[in-house]
Amino acid sequence: MKHLNILMVDDHPIIIEGYQNVLMATKDEDQTLLIDTANDCDMAQIMITRAAKTTPYDVCFFDISLPGSEDGRYASGEDLAMLAKKLLPEAKIIILTMFNETFRIHNIIKEINPDGFLIKSDLTSMELADAFQQILKSPPYYSSTVNNYVKKTITSEIYVDDINRKILHLLSQGIKTRSLLEYIPLSMSAIEKRKKQLKILFSVYDGKDETLLHEAKEKGFL
Repeated sequence: MKHLNILMVDDHPIIIEGYQNVLMATKDEDQTLLIDTANDCDMAQIMITRAAKTTPYDVCFFDISLPGSEDGRYASGEDLAMLAKKLLPEAKIIILTMFNETFRIHNIIKEINPDGFLIKSDLTSMELADAFQQILKSPPYYSSTVNNYVKKTITSEIYVDDINRKILHLLSQGIKTRSLLEYIPLSMSAIEKRKKQLKILFSVYDGKDETLLHEAKEKGFL
């Protein structure tokens, strides 16, 4: 009998319920699935940290758009995936997201290199079941939209690292630039430099933060 400890993180309980039902209905006979769920970054962070000290998860499912943590350290499923990779090195990481923008897909593959990457609009119950079993045996598994982007030899010019994503997220929450120091371990000049780089990356010519946030949102980074 194979016991699999699973974490599912999505801010829509009905979606998690759907995933659970599919996996329970299609699991192999010798598999026992023990599924924990979380709806936001704070709860997921607690569960990942606890699992690392007790019983590690075998598989973690992360939605990308999630309510950020109270302390601003975790702004999305990407941040949680990076934490899981660090604390649970044996766990299979599966990203599920509505984002199907080329830049975002390249960014996730480059930064997280997940064992599974599924675009929700591609997903059927059958594909989720097949993906789960394939990821257990021989990852990675990418859904059709991701595969199509990967096959196109477009190397994204936009690569936004962890700190830059946090800057974008905090600015979008209405945090002023001078207050970013409270959340990001960099000097003010380093933060300003990164903001300038982001504006160049996203072709923001008017210098405004509002335009930067608009462009980042258009390209699926917020």
